[in-house]
Amino acid sequence: MEDLDSHVQTTRLLDIETATISLRKARTMNANLEQTESVWMKLGENNSETALQCDLDIDVCVVGAGIAGMTTAYLLLREGKSVVVLDDGPIGGGQTQRTTAHLSDAIDDRYINIEVWHGTEGSRLAAQSHTAAIERIQAIVNDENINCDFERLDGYLVGASQDSLELLEREWHSALKAGLLQVELLHHCPSLAFEALPCLRFPRQGQVHPLKYLNGLKQAILKMGGRVFTQTHVTKIESGPPAVVRTKLGPTVSCKSIVVATNSPFNDFLTIHTKQAAYISYVLGFEIPKGSVPKALYWDTENPYHYVRLQAIPLSESTGDLLIVGGEDHKTGQANDPEVRYARIEEWTRKRFPISGRVLYKWSGQVLETMDGLAFIGRNPLDSENVFIATGDSGQGMTHGTIAGILLTDLIVGRPNPWSTLYEPSRKTVQAVGRFLQENFNVAAQYSSWVTDGDVRAMQAIPSGTGAIVRTGISKVAAYRDEQGVLHQCSAVCPHLGCIVEWNRNESTWDCPCHGSRFDKEGHLICGPANTDLQKMGLSMEPAAVQDHTQTGKPEKCN
Repeated sequence: MEDLDSHVQTTRLLDIETATISLRKARTMNANLEQTESVWMKLGENNSETALQCDLDIDVCVVGAGIAGMTTAYLLLREGKSVVVLDDGPIGGGQTQRTTAHLSDAIDDRYINIEVWHGTEGSRLAAQSHTAAIERIQAIVNDENINCDFERLDGYLVGASQDSLELLEREWHSALKAGLLQVELLHHCPSLAFEALPCLRFPRQGQVHPLKYLNGLKQAILKMGGRVFTQTHVTKIESGPPAVVRTKLGPTVSCKSIVVATNSPFNDFLTIHTKQAAYISYVLGFEIPKGSVPKALYWDTENPYHYVRLQAIPLSESTGDLLIVGGEDHKTGQANDPEVRYARIEEWTRKRFPISGRVLYKWSGQVLETMDGLAFIGRNPLDSENVFIATGDSGQGMTHGTIAGILLTDLIVGRPNPWSTLYEPSRKTVQAVGRFLQENFNVAAQYSSWVTDGDVRAMQAIPSGTGAIVRTGISKVAAYRDEQGVLHQCSAVCPHLGCIVEWNRNESTWDCPCHGSRFDKEGHLICGPANTDLQKMGLSMEPAAVQDHTQTGKPEKCN
C-alpha cells in the first residue's frame, strides 16, 4: 500500500462536473448495478431494532452491533452476565455489512512479517487464535442452528507471477513454524484462473453470510435475555464506578464493564489512532455460470492484493453464482478515482475467470490496518480497568471480531487467556516502528490541506448530486448540492483531530484522510473515531440546538 500516497495530490477533485457526468454514464450503462450496495445488504436480513428509551442497570454494556460486539455479547450471556448492546445504526450496519466475509487463518500481512513483529511464539498464537475463531463461528452456527451459508473450504494464496515462488516458500515455512502444519506449497493452483502459478493451500478455511450470521446471533442473544437497541447514539462513557454510558436520546446504562466495539474507538482520543490507519477497499460482484469456478477462497500476492470468493445467488435472482472480487486499496480520503479502481478490478478479474455476465454489485468498505498486523483487543489504554476496546481488523474482521468476543469475555469474567498479551491495545511493537513512523508522517502531511485551495472556487461550480471543498476566507466548507439544487454546507474540519475532510464521490461521503472518520453528504456521522457530526454552517450552535433530541426530565427505569 506504500505507493498509494503518490495519488494524494494527483487525484484531488479538480473537475467536479466531469466526474459527475462520468458517474451518471456508468449508472446508465448498467441499470441493474447496485451502486455501492454490498451483496449482503441486498440478500441479507432486516436487523433493525428499537432505540433505548429508559435507563438500565446491567453487568456489561457493549457499544457496537457488528461482528465483534455481537459475538462479545453472545459469549458473555453464556457466562451468565446480563448484557445490553447499543448501536446508532442497524445491527451489522457498519463495516460488517461491507466485508467479503472470508474466514481465514492465512494472515493478510503474512506470517513472515508476523514472525518478525511478534516472534515465533506470537506467530503461533496468532495462527491459533484465528483458527479458533473459525471453529467458534462453526460451533455457534451449529449450536444456534443459524442458516447463514456457513461452509468450510480451501484457501489459496496465489503468487502474482512465477517469480513469487521464493516469497511463497518463505511464507510456507513461517506458516509451518506457526503451527499450521497442513499448509501445502503447490506449484500449480487447482483453479483454472491461476493454474500456471504457484500457491499455498490453506485447508479448512471458511465463508459465511455475515448479516444472516448476525441475525442468528441476535436471536440467540434475545433468547438468553440480552437486549439489543439500535438508533441509539452513545455520546459519552464514564468508567465509574459505577460505569455509565450516556446516549444522545437521554437514557443511560449503568454497568460494571463497557466494551467499545465500534470498528474505530471513539472513546480513545489519540493513542490507538497513532497505531492504525484507515484504508478503503473496493469490491465487485460478477455473475458467472454456476460451477464454472471451484469454490474456494483466493488471495494473490500483488500490492495492493486481490481477494476472491464465491456466493450462491438465490434462484429467484439468477441461475448462476456470484464471484466476489476485491482490492485496489488506498488510504481513506487520499484518493478519489473509484472508476479507475473498479475498472482495474474488472480487468484483472475478466483476464482470469470465465466471466461473460454482468457486474451485479459494487461497493467499498473501510479496513483499519494496524502497525503490526494484528488487532487491538483488551483494556483501553490510559483508561480504567473496566473499559475495553476491539479495533484494528487488519483485513480480517470476521475472525478478529470473533477473537475479540472470546478474549474480552475471558478478561471480563477474570479467566486467563493465552492471547491477551499478543492483542494488548497498549503494546509497543518495536520491530514495526518503521511502519508506525511512515503512517504518522502521512497523517501529519494531511494537515497541509488547511492552507491549500478548495476543489472549486465558488459554490456555484458544484452541480447537483455532488460535493466539493470550498475555501471561504480562512475557512474551508464541505458543500453538497442535492438533486433539488439545495446547498448543504458544513465545516470541512473533522471534529476528531481537526483534519480537513475530502469528498468521496463513490459513496457520496465526506472522509477524513487522517484517521478515517466518515460523514454522509449532509455531514452526519457515519463512523469514527469522530463521535459528532460535521458542524453545520450558518446554523445556531447553542447547546439547545445541538441537543435538540435530548429528552427533558429523567427517563424511566427499564423493567
